This record gives sequence, structure tokens and C-alpha cells, in this order.
Amino acid sequence: MTKYSKSPIDFTHLNTVSLQERGGKVRAADFARVYQKGSGIGGWLDSLPHILAGDSLRSVVDALLAARDRRRAIIWGMGGHVIKCGLAPVLLDLMRRGFATAFALNGSATIHDYEIALAGHTSEDVEAVLPDGRFGSAEETGREMNLAIAAGDRDGLGMGEALGRSLELLAAAEHASASLLLQAYRHATPVTVHVAIGTDTPHTHPAADGAAIGSASHRDFRLLCAYAADLNEGGVYLNVGSAVVLPEVFLKAVSAVRNLGHPLANFTTANFDFLQHYRPRVNVVERPHALSGGAGYAITGHHELMIPLLAAALIEKDT
Repeated sequence: MTKYSKSPIDFTHLNTVSLQERGGKVRAADFARVYQKGSGIGGWLDSLPHILAGDSLRSVVDALLAARDRRRAIIWGMGGHVIKCGLAPVLLDLMRRGFATAFALNGSATIHDYEIALAGHTSEDVEAVLPDGRFGSAEETGREMNLAIAAGDRDGLGMGEALGRSLELLAAAEHASASLLLQAYRHATPVTVHVAIGTDTPHTHPAADGAAIGSASHRDFRLLCAYAADLNEGGVYLNVGSAVVLPEVFLKAVSAVRNLGHPLANFTTANFDFLQHYRPRVNVVERPHALSGGAGYAITGHHELMIPLLAAALIEKDT
């Protein structure tokens, strides 16, 4: 006999409803379709379920196509891993097709791109060189990037434009086509760079000029704000692989643009990453749309898979 003071509740008179009356958020009509051999990326996209990320990816593709056709801004904010994954050729092709009006990079993305342009390789073995302090001590990277930033700042350039300009002279011919900084510079597509002092290896080089770094990056922030204003009514901002710096930069740009009286509503944002972090979720996907319309999407997956898939979908649907 139980020692408890209560007996299990009696469900005899519990109220029920018919399954038909209750309905459901998931419907068989929304299920995935089996991929048909030979139907290509377009067929693959159409085969995805109309559920959760399947529809989110379709919505991002449609938003990018509409933004390009309506000549609204398409801004790619990117962390270093995107460049390390070898995606610059894909992004540059999208730029030439009109699917990128500006790139916003954190410092690590510029370092990896700059080293690819100079030497065709990047991404040192940190664990192997950190014990004796050799991490981040590549002479050419630190020297040339810092000299380029200082020279560019004297000429009134932002960091991205200054780095691209310097690669016109320094990039190895066999690697020039793989550099986003250089090819975007040649295409006159703006690249803004947003750094925090101490986060990037060139900051420890003797040639580092903190005043020039700060001035050039602040100039780029103001330039990003100018392009962010063009997101209004149909633009797209994509945050790809930056968990902290660029989501914070983007939210401040949104606020500054609105504070200055520019309308900024009804645009699309998307966060692509292999983990969904707090700041991209709130600063990119959610907060920019509060009381202003538009939509934000979170797409989870490896950059080296998701960005080529996104690009292929855009190319297939491009008329």
C-alpha cells in the first residue's frame, strides 16, 4: 500500500478533440520529395521539405535574387574561417553576378586572404608555434599589411581598400585570382574591415601603427553604415562565420543609420554558421527587424558546404 497522500489523477473525464479539428503545424504536403537524378541543384532545392531550414534556405535565395533585381544592397559580413575554407572564388563569382555590393570582414579574414595573395597558403599550426612565441610572427604579413594600412590612412582610405590597393603590387601572379581583397578592389566593390586591437597577429608586428589601424577601421565602419542604408526595402545582410565582432558592428551600423534619419526597414538578414551563437542570433537575425518589418534566418552548416550550395541555387534560379 502506498505511503503517499495523493492517488494518481483520474483521466476518465479528460476533454479530447478530434485529430482533424486539432490540425497540425507539420503537413504531409510539406514533406521532402525524392531527388530525381539529373534534376540538378534546382531540383535539389525544390525537393527540400517546406519545413524549418528548408524554407529558410529558399527564402534567403529568393531574397538575394529580389535584392539584386531591385538594386538593393547585398552585404556579406564574414569571419576568417570563410576565407580559410577556400570560398573566395565562389564569393567573387557571386560579386560579378551582382550578388554582392559590399563585403565586411573581420581582421582574421583579411590576414588569411592577404597571405593567400602573397604566398598561396595561410593558417599556421598554432599549437606548434605558440610555445616559443612564434605564433603570428610572419614577417611579410605583419610588415606589408601594416605599411598598407598606414599608407592608405594617410590617403584617406579605409582598411579594406588600402589592403586591396597594396596587393596590386604585392600579390603573386599565380595567386591573385584567389584574393577577395584584390579582386574586389579591381571590381570597385567595397571591402570594409572591422578590427579590435590585439585580436589580429599584425598588431604585434613592429610596424603596427595603432592610430592608423584605428583610423582606417573607423573610416570603414562609417563606409559600412553608408552601404547599410541601402538595405532599406529589400536589401540583404548575410553574417557568415563571425560570432562576435561583425554582429556587434552590424547592429551599431543599423542604429547609426536610423539615428541619422535614414529609413531602414523591410530587409532580410541571415546568419550562416556551423554553430548558432547568441550574438548573431539576436544582433543579426532578430533585433534589426524589431518593429520594422523584414525577416531574419539562421542556417546551420559548414561554410564549405552551405555557401557553395547557396551560390549554386542562386546561379540555377538566376534568369
